[in-house]
Amino acid sequence: EGFSSVNFFLSLYRFQACVYFASVFQAMSCGIHYLASVFMAVTPNFVCGIPGNVSSVLFYNSSESSIEDIWTLWTSTENYIVIRLENGEIWELNQCSRSKREVSLDLAYEYQGNKSIFSCSDGFLYDDTKWKSTVVTQWDLVCDREWLAKLIQPTFMLGVLIGAVIFGDIADRLGRQRVIWFTSAGQFVFGVAVAFTFDYYSFVIVRFLLAMVSSGYLVVAFVYVTEFVGIKARTWASMHVHAFFAVGIMVVALVGFLVRTWWVYQIFLSIATLPFVLCCWMLPETPFWLLSEERYEDAQKVINIMARWNKVSAPCKVSELCSVQQDDLVSGGTGDNDTSSTKKHNILDLFCNWHIARRTITVWLIWFTGSLGYYVFSLSSVSLGGNEYLNLFLIGAVELPCYVIACIGMDKLGRRNTLIPFLILSALICVLIMFIPQDFNILIVLANMAGKFSIGVAFGLIYLYTAELYPTIVRSLAVGSGSMMCRAGSVVAPFCVYLRSVWIFMPLLLVGIMALLSGILTIMLPETLGKPLTNTLAEATEMGRNKKSCSGKTPPAHSGAALEKIEMFCQETVSTEK
Repeated sequence: EGFSSVNFFLSLYRFQACVYFASVFQAMSCGIHYLASVFMAVTPNFVCGIPGNVSSVLFYNSSESSIEDIWTLWTSTENYIVIRLENGEIWELNQCSRSKREVSLDLAYEYQGNKSIFSCSDGFLYDDTKWKSTVVTQWDLVCDREWLAKLIQPTFMLGVLIGAVIFGDIADRLGRQRVIWFTSAGQFVFGVAVAFTFDYYSFVIVRFLLAMVSSGYLVVAFVYVTEFVGIKARTWASMHVHAFFAVGIMVVALVGFLVRTWWVYQIFLSIATLPFVLCCWMLPETPFWLLSEERYEDAQKVINIMARWNKVSAPCKVSELCSVQQDDLVSGGTGDNDTSSTKKHNILDLFCNWHIARRTITVWLIWFTGSLGYYVFSLSSVSLGGNEYLNLFLIGAVELPCYVIACIGMDKLGRRNTLIPFLILSALICVLIMFIPQDFNILIVLANMAGKFSIGVAFGLIYLYTAELYPTIVRSLAVGSGSMMCRAGSVVAPFCVYLRSVWIFMPLLLVGIMALLSGILTIMLPETLGKPLTNTLAEATEMGRNKKSCSGKTPPAHSGAALEKIEMFCQETVSTEK
């Protein structure tokens, strides 16, 4: 049955296993922080505060002694509560206003007389039957301050967008190891700091910083594990990072069910990052990045450590692999070569020629479409009803088989040949949902989940595919910029859902068009299954069957050969016996 998930875990041996599982464990915290606001920023039922001591409460035909007993009967935001104060005044409490009845005779729910309307100057009363405290109840983010609550997740996603680009670029310049150290510690520090913020604005700022480091870690972790495992294990290694992210979503549901005070809830979620923070400093730099920076001695040290851990008696020698490079420098090296080897790369290198630029545009579109479709289908899944904690848990759990199918398809059919049919399938499902009668609720839910499953395959696959399509010198930048487009899609998704007020199927129509366009453009991308990672833009262009490199010169043969040998060594150390 091929390279199964079980075989993947069994084949990760000693060194790679320790590095891999330490890295992907922290990806779980990224899933946690991305979805934490689902329960932390929930808005419970509420009414205006009471201007005095209450003697009796009336809600329709139900008379209670306290407002807390009324919440179980509350069904709509249009409801209001009638109260009688100890001084005999009768008030109607709405969500964003309160009115005093001019004639205070009998306590009746319906009243046609004159009323004096007042603002909620005494604050608000919240339903605490589900949540004892949320950021909404903490800072009264309701009524004229409701827009502040709605900005909590968009500002977080903006931080994710910016962090993906910044830390992706830093990882290419300073190395993957340093970024992993910083972002791991940052997730723990900022995660705990969120719980101790003193007002709304400090809360948003700290959450913004948390989003940046969380996104930065996730981007670099994909590149890190991709460069440390061999060709055969690369698919499953990359996709299981998504699986740990999905586990983080399930952790949010579990902690949300057990802890109902937002700041305690946030602390418990942040503690999940602590084990990795204590040991992340032991993670080494990847040989790929060290070789791209011409730090050959450091690369040899890492290779020797891998050999000792995996009990390989004769590890490969970097000096032998790079001997061709020295010959090239002596015989025909030019100043241009020296310049290109030390050049600091930026996002413009992703458009260095037409073939790389076309590849970048297509990859960005897939990232955007995957994120847009993922969140549009997720928002539609609220129609499942039932327990909200169980629903979130299942939303995370449904991603696990999605990634297994994606891995099998990528190993059997290839990255491109798996991506194309699932993008087109998601577009067809969007069209199918439009023809399902609205009273067929179960069928609509199943179709939406099928759509999420299909777009999830494409969404998970593109991380690895992007890393394989670009060379080492800009790989983190490519994944980071792609993740930026992904976050742009997640920011646009809620606004896309708002278009339901224009036409109920407008969100599905937009997702379907984008998915179909992405699937067609993917046909022009090269297949990367079984191919070694490239190191230079020239080699990446050559993979696209273009004879002309970015520099206008034939790519040096030593670079790809050396890195291919390193990559084969990574694979050999995985499968070597004790």
